[in-house]
Amino acid sequence: MKSKYVTFSKNIFVPVTNVCRNACDYCVYRARSPADAYLVRVDQFLTLVTTKSEATEALFTAGEKPELANPEFVKWLRDATGCSTLVEYTKELCKLAIRHGLLPHCNLGVLNTEELKQLRDVNASMGLMLETTAELSAHKNSPGKVPEARLKMIAEAGKLKIPFTTGLLIGIGENPEDRIQSLEAIKSLHEHYGHIQEVIIQPFVPKQYTAMEKHDQPSFAVFKDVVRVARAILPAEITIQVPPNLTAPRDLIELGASDLGGISEKTIDYINPESPWPSEEELKRVVAPFVLRERLPIYPEFISKGWYSEEIRPLIERYADEDGLRRL
Repeated sequence: MKSKYVTFSKNIFVPVTNVCRNACDYCVYRARSPADAYLVRVDQFLTLVTTKSEATEALFTAGEKPELANPEFVKWLRDATGCSTLVEYTKELCKLAIRHGLLPHCNLGVLNTEELKQLRDVNASMGLMLETTAELSAHKNSPGKVPEARLKMIAEAGKLKIPFTTGLLIGIGENPEDRIQSLEAIKSLHEHYGHIQEVIIQPFVPKQYTAMEKHDQPSFAVFKDVVRVARAILPAEITIQVPPNLTAPRDLIELGASDLGGISEKTIDYINPESPWPSEEELKRVVAPFVLRERLPIYPEFISKGWYSEEIRPLIERYADEDGLRRL
């Protein structure tokens, strides 16, 4: 089923910390040594949000459970911020984002129910990439990539009525049957809770200095097949998103993708730093003759359901038009 529009959002990308308990074979985001570790300071964050341009979303990412990755992290965090956990600090940054006109979307890795509750009221939506339900060697040093743990968190978000983003990472060692099983698992969770607004289909891109730097990237033919299968399996109300800085989206739109994710004028893609964001004008050219429309980090269906807190209601009312998309 083709969407009436092809959508995207405008964001600022905020990598809160790169300290992570996972050591995935394909990742360049994680700090490789204490010397490489960083924590976004409040003043750095305020510089970003006060020059946000037309962005409506603050996308917060972080390494997963950094408190478990490095015993010094908690002291570092407390000394720098006065907070004792990543979730506590990110919640404070979310509050600042809201005050500066940005709707937060947090993807901090696997969180428990209490952590989700802490963040729910200061987020328009949240996310966690499932990646795959298969047990892969690429995740052998990544306790947070156990599929059951990720599926459990996605289910907990559903119980809490959090509009949610998840997705598959294609080409990290899974096979076509694994992809189908992953999509079926997402479908089952959505049928139970009705909370998944979009599924990202993202290609693996080999990175220098990683264990998988010589691993082949999936072909575009394979990627197109995954998008086609995803559209056939997932309920129509779940949007399929493809990243425009990693793919050629025009063919994928024909196969059922209808969202291009977030782009930023001010920040790079910290997960794929070698791949710059296209501009809005470039996106318009790429998707033509389809109509490009800007959306918020919470999709129209969930705005109409009222799945958001009083804390962010004023921003949603300011930004959303009668269709739940960004007011023109």
